[in-house]
Order: sequence, then structure tokens, then C-alpha cells
Amino acid sequence: MTPEIEAAFERIRRSHGSGSTDRVEEMLYGSGQHRHPLQKDAKWILPGISPRPWHDPHEHAEIAPVVRTFEAAHPAIKEELNAAWEARRQEFADYEHYLMRQQNWQALYLFKSGRLVPESAELAPTAMRVFSKEVVETGKHCPLLEAHFSTLLPGASIAPHCDLWNFSINLHLAIDIPEGCGIRVADETREWKEGECLLFDYSFEHEAWNHGTRPRSCLLVDLWHPETTLAEREALTLVVTEIRRLTA
Repeated sequence: MTPEIEAAFERIRRSHGSGSTDRVEEMLYGSGQHRHPLQKDAKWILPGISPRPWHDPHEHAEIAPVVRTFEAAHPAIKEELNAAWEARRQEFADYEHYLMRQQNWQALYLFKSGRLVPESAELAPTAMRVFSKEVVETGKHCPLLEAHFSTLLPGASIAPHCDLWNFSINLHLAIDIPEGCGIRVADETREWKEGECLLFDYSFEHEAWNHGTRPRSCLLVDLWHPETTLAEREALTLVVTEIRRLTA
């Protein structure tokens, strides 16, 4: 760690307790053995996080209100997204995953590069309102990542991969789902049900596909894993931000 990060960790320990950053430091300096085989390609695994690929979207007290609000807003969100897709298609971009870029995987961002994308509020006002109020303002969003509408075109697939870490968790609100779509996380395959959410740990190997005849759209929101503490979230944000600055 840089001297600046070490000083910041010391401030966190003074505020939250002497052991409040232990798991983060073990993640950075430990042996790296705290992982399931299907997390082998993830960059960082925070020790002590339950190695569960799939979660019930309603089981976590912190996340359940977000799920309920998004699901209740689904009809308006779908109507606004479909209107944007028809009239403002140029606002959607090829999704730039850290491992790949796909023209048949389109994205409209609500949050990117550490900030809200205000231009998207005009296109998706309901989703932006719910996301801002229920996720950002409550501190549940992992600001190191994104929130975006993910649209897979017919015939598109996302190759099996692990995402970067296990200390955030991925929420999918199923917006518009044709037949022939699915997602596999670890050893279990599921289908999206329109208007409902899926929640999974994307440090596990996962893949998705659209074998249907029209686009498949979901809203993807990166939340802090509910088994992380406030101190750890602060420390992880500092560490990853500094690593990105040094490697830019």
C-alpha cells in the first residue's frame, strides 16, 4: 500500500475499531486460498464472504427494499427503456467489459466512472430516480462499478468468465425477456422472469445468452455485498481507486 492508503487505513481503524480492516489487508497480502474453484479467475476474494453463487433477492435486509422498489417500478421502467431503444438507439453503446467489448451487447448507463450519468435521466427517468434514491443515496451501490441497462441482441452470448471480486454483488432486474434466454452462475442455470430480480455473486464463473428473436434487456446494479462492513467498504474503495490511479 502507498503511504496515503496506509494513513487512510489507520484513520478507518481509529473510527471503526482496530480490526476493522483486517479482512481487506488479508485479501491484499494473504495467500489467496480463500476461494471456491469456480472463483479461480477473480482478481480479489475478500475472506469470510459466504461462497454462495446465487442469493435470494429478498433474503438480505439491506437489499430487499431495493428489490421491492425496482420490481414495483418495472412497468414504467420497461416502457421508458423500450421508447429509448426505438427513438434514441444512438445513446446505447457497445458494452465495454473489462475482459471484452461486444457490439451485440448494448448498454445504457445510469452510473459509470464513479458518477451518475445525468443524460440518462431523460431516457430512463424512473430507473434513474429509483437507483439514485434507493441505491446511491443509501450507500448500497458499489461506486467502483456501474449501473446500466444491459441489452443482448438476438443470437448474442457472453462467454464464461469471472468478474473481478466478491465484495460486491450483482442485481439484475429483468426488463424485457424473450424466450430462449438464460444465465449460468457456477453450476446452476436460471432464466430471468420479467419484472423480477436475480441476485448473484459474479466472482463465480458465469455466462449468459439470448437464443431468442428479439433483444433481451435487464437493469444491472452493482451493490456492496451484504456481508461487508461499512469500514471495509470505505477501505476497499480507497484501495481500488488508488490501484486504478497508479495503473492508469
